[in-house]
This record gives sequence, C-alpha cells and structure tokens, in this order.
Amino acid sequence: MMNLETAKHPENLKRVVLEPLTRVEGHGKITLLVDDDNHVQQARLHIVEFRGFEKFIQGRPFWEIPVMVQRLCGICPVSHHLAAAKAVDMLVGARTLTPTAENLRVMLHLGQTLQSHALHFFHLSSPDLLFGFEDEITHRNILGVIADHPDIGLQGVRLRKYGQEVIRHISGKRVHGTASLPGGMNKPLTNHSRTVLLADIDQIIQWSQAAVKLAKKVYLSNPDFHQRFGYLETNMLSLIRDDGALDLYHGGLRAKDAQGQTIFDHIDYCEYQKYIQEEVKSWSYMKFPFIISKGTAEGWYRVGPLARVNNCDFITTPLAEATRQEFKFHAGGNFIHASLAYHWARMIEMLYSAERIKELLLDDVTMGEDLMAYGEKCQEGIGVVEAPRGTLFHHYQIDENDLVVKANLIVSTTNNNQAMNETVRQVAVNYLDGRSLTEGLLNHLEVAVRAYDPCLSCATHALGKMPLSVEMVNSRGDVVDSIVRSATGEIKRSG
Repeated sequence: MMNLETAKHPENLKRVVLEPLTRVEGHGKITLLVDDDNHVQQARLHIVEFRGFEKFIQGRPFWEIPVMVQRLCGICPVSHHLAAAKAVDMLVGARTLTPTAENLRVMLHLGQTLQSHALHFFHLSSPDLLFGFEDEITHRNILGVIADHPDIGLQGVRLRKYGQEVIRHISGKRVHGTASLPGGMNKPLTNHSRTVLLADIDQIIQWSQAAVKLAKKVYLSNPDFHQRFGYLETNMLSLIRDDGALDLYHGGLRAKDAQGQTIFDHIDYCEYQKYIQEEVKSWSYMKFPFIISKGTAEGWYRVGPLARVNNCDFITTPLAEATRQEFKFHAGGNFIHASLAYHWARMIEMLYSAERIKELLLDDVTMGEDLMAYGEKCQEGIGVVEAPRGTLFHHYQIDENDLVVKANLIVSTTNNNQAMNETVRQVAVNYLDGRSLTEGLLNHLEVAVRAYDPCLSCATHALGKMPLSVEMVNSRGDVVDSIVRSATGEIKRSG
C-alpha cells in the first residue's frame, strides 16, 4: 500500500517503464513508481498512441464508414466492419436482414473470431504458458514454441489460416476486404468456396478441441497460482441471445455482478447510453467505462471470452457446450474470475466458431442470393457485436445530406481498461514488490495484460487536444523553426 507521505511526493520515487509492451496489438506501456526498497507505490497501463477515427470520419458519407473503420486495426477489422455495418443498416431502415445476408455476416464474424483467437493463444500467449513467465527471452516466443512443440505451433498457424480463408472467401481479402453494404451483403458465397471451406472444417474442429484441452491443462496444472495471479472479482458484460445462449453477432446486453447476480439483462443495445458511461483520465488516451447504476468506483466491468462464457446460459454447438459445462464445473457453477482463465474461455469460443462455421456451410440458406433489405431511413444508427476481445459499440449520427456528424466508438479493450489496470496493479504488488526487478519479473506484468488480448490501436481516444510537435528542417538537416502543442492546447514556439 502507498503511504500518504509518499503519495504527496511522487517525484521522490523511482520510475520503471516497460515500453513498448510486447506480444500485444498496438503500442502501450506500463509504468511503476517504486521507492528505494523497490516497494511498488503505483502501477499503470498507459496507451500512448492516438488514432482519432471518431473525428476524421465526420463529414464522410455514411455508406463509406464500414470500409473506413476497418483501418482501425489489421487484427480485428471484420469486427469494426460488422459493427459499423449494423449501425448503417439502421440508417437505411434495414432492421432485419435477409436470412442469407445474416448467415454470411455471422460466418464472416466467426472466421474473424477463429483467426484472432488462434493468433493470440498460439503466437502471443503460448510462449508464457508453455515455458514459464521467466523463461529466457530469446526462447520465450513463437519460434521457441515451433522448435519445442512443432505440432502445437503448426496447429496454431493452420487454425489462423483457416479463419482468414473464411474471411477471404466472403469478403475478397484476408484483411480489409469488403462484404457488408447498408442493408445486406455485396455478393453471395460461391459453391466453390463452400466446397473448399468444408474440406478442412472437420480437421479445424479437431484442432480446436485440442486447443481447449491444452488451455484447460495449463490452467488446471496450477489452479492455486491462477487464483492469485490477476484474480479480480468483477462485474461482467456481454451480448446474450434472447434465449440466453452465447451469441457473438447479435443480442441484448447482459451485465452481472461478481456473484453472478443480474444487474441488467436483455437490454436493447441501442439504449446503451442509459446504462454505460465513459470516464476520462489525464494519463491515458483510453477512456474508462462503467455501469451507471453502480458508479465509477464499483461499476467497472470485464468483457470478452471470460465474460461471455461466464455470462451465457448455454452454447448452441455440442462440443463447445460440453467444454463450457466443464469450465463452469471447476468454479462450482459460479463465475471464474482468474484473469488467466481468459485463455481457456478463448479456446472454448474458438471451438464454438469452428462448429458454427460448419453448420452455416451446410445450411442451404447461406447459399442464397437474396442479399439486400431496405426500410425507412433515419439519422441515427447503433451497431454492437462481440468482437474477439469483447463487446464493441459503434454509434453514428448523420445529417440531411447523409454525412456523418457524430461518431462514438466504445471498443472491447476500452471496456476492459479499468480491469487491466487493476490486474497490473495487483500483479505488481504481489510479485514485484520489494524485489530486485528482472526481465522475467517484469514479464509478469505483460502476461497480465496479454490475458485480455488487448488491441491498443483500437482503444485510443483523445483527451483535450492531441499533442503535436512540428519542426522545419533545412537542406542541411538544421532545425530552423519548431512549434509544439501540448495536450492542454498550449502552443509553444522555439526561440
């Protein structure tokens, strides 16, 4: 605990900075303030990059938005594409899509979930889980995994590739393709694509089962450690289908407290602003959402695989449902709160995605050609999906000329912001406090952040004005003039 006297004089503390965070999407850092005895006085996760999508899409025609917002990220572009597509569906009055368009969007989203979960578990997190947090850094990476566990490494590569192929066959490209239009989809799935994707799906399901078993084995091999490392009893938020089933594409909002008691349930996500607000803090470009009824101190929550598997009543596909029941069994039917259980829940969702893709490929409705729906236009649209990292909100308002005048995005990683900071703080106090800091110990903090699979690029917002530094350099490389704008908007010129 930080004593009051130390808190008054943070300038007397030593600053330890981990920058950049490794094996995550985007750029961030962790700072620790420690005293002379290495007792941790403060630990924070900082987002240090700025994106600005909410501003620069203003003034653009609304039909451009689903393609533009994909550029938020190269890892989860489909999630942004579909959340924006659902919002612009509302703008053209298409509250209900055709069954074929719905199936294609769901399958596109499942391909995204499968490839993203495979990337995170096998490429980014498995080195820590297989080799230990303090393993030699030159070995603790995906190349080490491939060298020591070639079967596991190869499965990870092929699982991700299959998810990308699903995306490519529907949207034309593995990354930043085009698929959704306001009110539907731009092309049907071909019989060739169906045949190609069906050829490998049973193997993908088997490998997904093996991944669940691996994640479960890692978790259960040391359950006491997982109950200490980043263990937080928190509220959980996710979309939920009308009958309580896991649904990654559509549903109502469900929030439960740490004991599993309902805070709100089956809420129309278009009403999200009545239930969720965002707090701004000066030291991060990422906002801090909270449940209004519980306030800023107790209203923060977690989203993503752990929240979804905890929150749902069942999973519709048989193999994934069996693994969910086993997951719940190890918590006595209650919530699992250990942060590292995210990996187990993530693999359950990957298995669900593979099973559900097979169901959709075998559904003749998916092969239809009725792709567009229309209705009465309006000037406000909200779209929400469960991105791989958690609940993703896109909210747009347009004017009479169909130009975007306001945009608000609450991305998955933003929803997890407070939880990630609390996890980092807890791990710092429990594992680094009073010890000589080593790379292996500092990696404990990165492991804590990686459990959430954050996408820091997606999560950035501006507070006040974006800091900006401009220099004028002559042909000899000499700086002849410079001007700096601070985050508060203050302008300073050199000289």
